[in-house]
Amino acid sequence: MSPTDTDHLAETIAAAETTLSRIPAVDHHCHGIVRGPLGAAEFDDLATESDWPSPSGGDVFDAPVGLAIRRLCAPVLGLPRHCTGAEYIRGREALGPQQATERLLRGAGIGTYLVDTGHRSADITDPGELGAITDARTFEIVRLEPLAERLARSGVRPGEFLTVFAERLDTELRTAVGVKSIIAYRHGLDFDPSRPGAPEVRAAATEWIARCRTAGTWRLEHPVLLRALLWTAIDAGKPIQMHVGYGDSDITLYRCDPTRMTEFLRATADTGTDILLLHNYPFVREAGYLAQVYPHVYFDTGAATGYTGPSSLAVIRQSLELAPFGKLLFSTDAFGLPELYVCGARLQRAGLSRVFGEWLAEDAIAPEDADRYLELIMAGNARRVYGLEAA
Repeated sequence: MSPTDTDHLAETIAAAETTLSRIPAVDHHCHGIVRGPLGAAEFDDLATESDWPSPSGGDVFDAPVGLAIRRLCAPVLGLPRHCTGAEYIRGREALGPQQATERLLRGAGIGTYLVDTGHRSADITDPGELGAITDARTFEIVRLEPLAERLARSGVRPGEFLTVFAERLDTELRTAVGVKSIIAYRHGLDFDPSRPGAPEVRAAATEWIARCRTAGTWRLEHPVLLRALLWTAIDAGKPIQMHVGYGDSDITLYRCDPTRMTEFLRATADTGTDILLLHNYPFVREAGYLAQVYPHVYFDTGAATGYTGPSSLAVIRQSLELAPFGKLLFSTDAFGLPELYVCGARLQRAGLSRVFGEWLAEDAIAPEDADRYLELIMAGNARRVYGLEAA
């Protein structure tokens, strides 16, 4: 590449960066953050999807996500870029949790949060608390399985389980803007795509509730009931988020390939209910294919962008290969750590700037189209799919 070409590429990347800097992002899938101080062990636990402590000689600061935190978050906290993990924790502790959280969230450039409240909700901020820190808009996403578990614990009769669940869901969706399914965790995406009939649901509810009462735990894993919840959500008509791919050790990764639920997507294509595939690593290309082919399918690279750190550009490139630009959304999947908001948002902007800058330099795209697509990806698509303009 000649010096002139290099200068031109730098200019076009800078133009994309300028466009992105003006867009208050809509994080369409995230969680709350912890309220109190964090030591090194607690920080490590929140910065990985693993359920086990790091082996001797390794911690999250020596992983891709740790590199991203040390490069992107350290300066936000007044620390040297690329400082050591120990230096980062000490500097964070010196600021205190409130100031560190405020600086980090305000440095992420996120104007709207869609918050999944179904996982460890007692340990983290609720949507209102999260939004108050940065004066951002917040909306709730209802997780289907915990809602069903709470219902079962309340003593509902098996024969009324699905009817009462539909009523509860309808009540929740008077304020929430969407739902989330973790059938990928509880079963896998290779589930029977058909809608279960009432007798089948009644028998499954009878079996599951009796088993839970005996065991004293209320974890919904019954495949018939998981399908019933999904179809009830389809009937409710609000967007359905579905975990895909990368996650903690509770999943079996090969069963989280989104193409494994192709028949379900075919069966729901004409329902008018949108389905949003979350994270998708390492199945980003598969998700892009499904988003291109099916009218109601959308996707993001969610947690994958933040956790791949310096390699996130490759993930973002894949997300831009095939699907229409109106089908790709932005999310962080941040949980617990405000650092994950910063890493997810800044790496997404950096990756989009690089790819669109290259396209602009090659005259593969018009500047006005680039601006429009960047706004759609970072905010506009989420506003449209979730109906946020009217909210």
